[in-house]
Amino acid sequence: MKILDKFRRSILLAEDISSRLQRVQEALGRIESRQSARVRPNSLTSSEFRVFSQWGEDGIIQMLLREVQISRKIFIEFGVQDYRESNTRFLLVNNNWSGLIIDGSQANIAYVKNDPIYWQHNIKAECAFITRENVNDLFSRNGIVGEIGILSVDIDGNDYWVWQSIDVVRPAIVVIEYNARFGPTDSVTVPYDPSFVREKAHHSCIYYGASLTALYALARAKGYALVGCNSAGNNAFFVQDELLPQTFRALLPAEAYVPNQFREARDRDGTLAYLSREAEAQLLHSLPLVHIDR
Repeated sequence: MKILDKFRRSILLAEDISSRLQRVQEALGRIESRQSARVRPNSLTSSEFRVFSQWGEDGIIQMLLREVQISRKIFIEFGVQDYRESNTRFLLVNNNWSGLIIDGSQANIAYVKNDPIYWQHNIKAECAFITRENVNDLFSRNGIVGEIGILSVDIDGNDYWVWQSIDVVRPAIVVIEYNARFGPTDSVTVPYDPSFVREKAHHSCIYYGASLTALYALARAKGYALVGCNSAGNNAFFVQDELLPQTFRALLPAEAYVPNQFREARDRDGTLAYLSREAEAQLLHSLPLVHIDR
């Protein structure tokens, strides 16, 4: 049985490696075609590819690194689950950056610490449920303060409030999830709740986060320019004003906005409801929201 189990694990590993190699080959093909077409640098969606990211963030981040001057090659990402799918794993492996990842599940962090990536690369993994009260202390006690390269925020809830509170690090690039169901013009976020959990906040699972316009207002107050969103319609990319390359143009939310291309809304039984965009928007605006000054 042990030999059979090892054989099965070998097959699964080979299939996983084969799948990732296929992704890399597809990505290289897209890169070559973009170079031939001389795509403008801040056409983010045409820079997409994925190896470890959920959507095309791996490619967007690689493109941004070619354009934005980074003084410290350090990243922070939270809401990583077991880190097999993330925005910074390719950065860690491909570019040999160092960083800190945080997740609220002890099982997920234990998985990361047993992954060969944990000794092969300079990465710290912390188990914590992030709030605006503890986020700065989490960074400081892990020795990360001041200028860093990338901050990636995806906690499906208090994203706006947590980014608003961060002041011990200043990332060159911020990748943050927005809830596209709020539309391109409304400047809103869910109210702050230190114990917010998306699945418990509302049965639909789409009541979370902030609109792109609310995050844009916060970014401008912090000194960041919006440079675009991914084609899936869930991640926005911001660059420090002083680091914005001349080849980029700072965008307004209406210019950068991409509607979500995925459907997650669930009914009270937990079954996918496949709501229309209009129905999703109507549902969200019937729930408590905080309006952010633009």
